[in-house]
Amino acid sequence: MSRDELEKLAVAQGQPRYRGSQVYHGIYSRRQQDLSCLTDLGLSFRRFLASNFQVGYPRVDAEFKSRDGAVRYLLRLEDGQRVEAVYMPEEERTTLCISSQVGCAVDCRFCFTALVGLKRNLTAGEIVGQVLALATAQHIAPKSRLNIVFMGMGEPLLNLGQVMKAVNIMADTSGLGIALRRITVSTSGIIPGICELARQEVRPKLAISLNASTEEQRTALMPLNRKYPLKDLLAACRAYPLRPRERLTFEYVMLDGINDSRADAARVANLLRRIPARVNLIPYNGGEALPYRASPLARVLEFQQVLGKRNVPAFIRISRGRDIMAACGQLSLYPQMTQISQTL
Repeated sequence: MSRDELEKLAVAQGQPRYRGSQVYHGIYSRRQQDLSCLTDLGLSFRRFLASNFQVGYPRVDAEFKSRDGAVRYLLRLEDGQRVEAVYMPEEERTTLCISSQVGCAVDCRFCFTALVGLKRNLTAGEIVGQVLALATAQHIAPKSRLNIVFMGMGEPLLNLGQVMKAVNIMADTSGLGIALRRITVSTSGIIPGICELARQEVRPKLAISLNASTEEQRTALMPLNRKYPLKDLLAACRAYPLRPRERLTFEYVMLDGINDSRADAARVANLLRRIPARVNLIPYNGGEALPYRASPLARVLEFQQVLGKRNVPAFIRISRGRDIMAACGQLSLYPQMTQISQTL
C-alpha cells in the first residue's frame, strides 16, 4: 500500500491522517513486519491493523551462490507462483536485479525467460517485497547504498502501473529511501510505455534493449519489433525528456556471428545520432536450451572501438552469476534451477 492509501485507511478508522504515514514509515523504512510492534501508534489502532492486515515478503524457496559472489533467489509468492531476483555485491555498492512479472510475454529469441511465457503481472507489493526479502536475506541495513535494476523476469513497461507504484515507494525518503538515480527500468522497446514513463513526475532511469543494427536483424531476434519498429522506437527515444547530464542506456547483447560485426557497430552509432546515449555491450550469457554463443572478447573490443570513434560511449558489461544461470537473460525458473542443483 502507498502512503496515500495508508493515510486514507487511518482516517477511515477515526485516526489522524499522519497515523497512516507512521504505518508507511514503519513498514518500508523500519522494515517492521509485525504490525503490533508499531509502538508509535495507539494500542487500539495497532490491534486493528494486526488483526486485519499482514506484512509479508516473498518466501525464499531456494538460493544459488555464484563463485563471483552473486546469489540467485527463487522466491515464492502468496498464490504459489514463483519469481527470481539476483543479489550482486560490489566493492562500493550492491545491486539487486528484480522482476516485474512472473515469466515474460516478450519472445526475445535469445532470452531464457521467454521460454517460461507469461504467467501474470506482479503487484507493487510483490515488487517491493523482492527488495525487502533480499535485503533481509543479505542483512542489508536500511538506507544502504543500493542500486535497483528492473532487469529480472518480465517486461516492466507492460506492468507500468504497478512498477511505478513500487518505484515511488522505493524512492520515497520515508519509504525505502533509494535514490531515483539508482533505480533503472529496462524495456525491450514498448513505445507506449516509454511515452507514459516520460510523463511520470517521479521517474527512474531508462534502459532500452537494442540488440540489433537493422530492422530485419532486430525482428529476427526480437519479434516485438514488428509491432514497435526500430525507427519508431528511436524516434520515441529522441523525444524522451532527459534530466541534466542524464543519458539513455542502450543494452546490446553480443551474439557471435549475428550482430557483432564492425558494420553492425557503425550502424548502431548511426542509429543513436542525436540521442544522448551510452551503450552497454553484453557478451551473451548462454545455456543448453538455446543455440546462441557469446561474441569473442576481441570482437567485443573491436565493436567498442568503432562506437568510441563515432563518439558513442560504450562499456563492456560482463554479467555476474553466469555459473548459476543468474546473468542477464538467463532467469527461467524451474529447468535451470533443477539442472544447477544437480550439478552443485
